[in-house]
Amino acid sequence: MSFRLAAYAVCVEEGRVLLAHHRSTLWTLPGGGVEHAEDPFDAVIREVAEETGYDAVVERLLGVDSRVIPAATARAGVEHQNVGVFYQVRVTGGRPRPEANGETSESVWTPVGEVAGLRRASLVDIGLALARTLPPTGHVAPVPVGGLIEH
Repeated sequence: MSFRLAAYAVCVEEGRVLLAHHRSTLWTLPGGGVEHAEDPFDAVIREVAEETGYDAVVERLLGVDSRVIPAATARAGVEHQNVGVFYQVRVTGGRPRPEANGETSESVWTPVGEVAGLRRASLVDIGLALARTLPPTGHVAPVPVGGLIEH
């Protein structure tokens, strides 16, 4: 089994959410792996800057999602656990641009109502559910994968 700790930014402004287009062709939330000895709080700000070109600040912790992806559907063919820490963030400056290493080709502000029609990572739905409901436990029900939603 492989394991990944990641931090994700949920940035919703004026009915639009900031999404990043990953090289896998999926739309996703800005965010990614927490480096060794890095705080997830710091990682989410770093990831927003790297993937989108925007400067951002954390406004609040939204919740934590832990999911196990079976080997049959995991990219590496090995069972994988992803623990995602979701933060509500606010953009404070910067300009949109592709990620320097090419993993994220663009970032866009997408109307929340149009997200359902995009081929996207399940974490987009998790992040939006956390931001919409602000569950007291910081946990939402698992998002079913299939159709336009992938791991």
